[in-house]
Amino acid sequence: MQTLLPLISIYFLTAGCQNSGSTSVNQFDSLQQKTILADTTPIAPVLKPYQNLKYESKESLQAALGTKSVIFNAQGTHLYAMNLEGMSVYEYDRADRKLMKEFKFTPTKGMGWDYNRNRPIHSFQEKPVEACFSNHDEILWVSLHNAEGIVPIWVKDFSKNTATVSSSQPTKPITVIYPGSSKQDHFRVPLIHTGKTPKVIAKTKDSKYLLVSNWHSRTTSVLAIDKNVYPFGKVIRTIPVSAIPRGIVVDDKNKKSYIAIMGGASLNVVDNTTWQSDTTLRVWSNPRHLVMDTSGRLFVSYNSLGSIACIDAATGKTIFTAKTHATPRTIILSKNNKFIFVTCYKSDYVDVYKINDDNFQKIASLPCGGHPVGVDIFENDTKLEAWVCSYSTGRINIFNFRKE
Repeated sequence: MQTLLPLISIYFLTAGCQNSGSTSVNQFDSLQQKTILADTTPIAPVLKPYQNLKYESKESLQAALGTKSVIFNAQGTHLYAMNLEGMSVYEYDRADRKLMKEFKFTPTKGMGWDYNRNRPIHSFQEKPVEACFSNHDEILWVSLHNAEGIVPIWVKDFSKNTATVSSSQPTKPITVIYPGSSKQDHFRVPLIHTGKTPKVIAKTKDSKYLLVSNWHSRTTSVLAIDKNVYPFGKVIRTIPVSAIPRGIVVDDKNKKSYIAIMGGASLNVVDNTTWQSDTTLRVWSNPRHLVMDTSGRLFVSYNSLGSIACIDAATGKTIFTAKTHATPRTIILSKNNKFIFVTCYKSDYVDVYKINDDNFQKIASLPCGGHPVGVDIFENDTKLEAWVCSYSTGRINIFNFRKE
């Protein structure tokens, strides 16, 4: 009993931290006055250990034109697809494989970029690229390719989407469409200017800061998040970088962020206490996407070189590499950090590797037509699902694996 009582006390203190969110200490008149609550991302379920994955089947869902990226909420119940050419965000129910909502932007004229001919073109502003959740998955931050900024969308409580045209803050109207129903919702969201051609968005674990890579501005924006004060984010720092930036990973433990300089051959390291560039790590050419495992190792996709690498985050030294199919884009780690999934855009493949101590071991190369670009994964105790979006066909392919 003496052991049990402290454990019960710890449980209730922990539950309070997870459920209450960010709250000032002076609102409490109990034992919780001594507890500082952190506004962190919801904790995903703890999964049983596994050592291998066996590919079983493939499913396919229709999305919209130019689907660029996908992201699950922390619990894995819903997936959100950023449809660049469709100028919308789709919300899917993962279990039912059904489209639940379409967040449709109203198009306005803007200037885009022709990546094949390397020149500006007439286009529309409201083209979603990448996204990031903050504040217990309440706010979905979406970068708009030609609007020079990002928008926060409250996806659980639409009443908090309170932007108005009378405000000095730029806004974007959204219509929420429910497939199979005549019901619609309408609201406006604030457009927060960051830089020209915003791409990847990343956040600190405590949902206090966002980082945004601005492709054509050659900068990274740092925003302070305040979910209680409209427009919910404010740019507090603009970090210049040497060339085109894209991938970002935040190392909360060591208070550093790493920015892939896709237009060069380096990673820009940022000090998260000052939000200034700390150092530069020299790597191979054309690094596109970055992820980090729980041990602090970095993983990078080299788009033009057709390879992935494991890198020492402290020194930039390459630990080991592997060849992939052509133009690897988005990479993602399994929840146990033992497997890495790679979308290979021009070659129409998804490559899957087991991560050993000193090498990548390829376990699958899966055909995926339509130029696969974005990927996120769902896991439970028995299976893993890799949801991959294909840009030119506007489809989402689900690759099902059995855990062993």
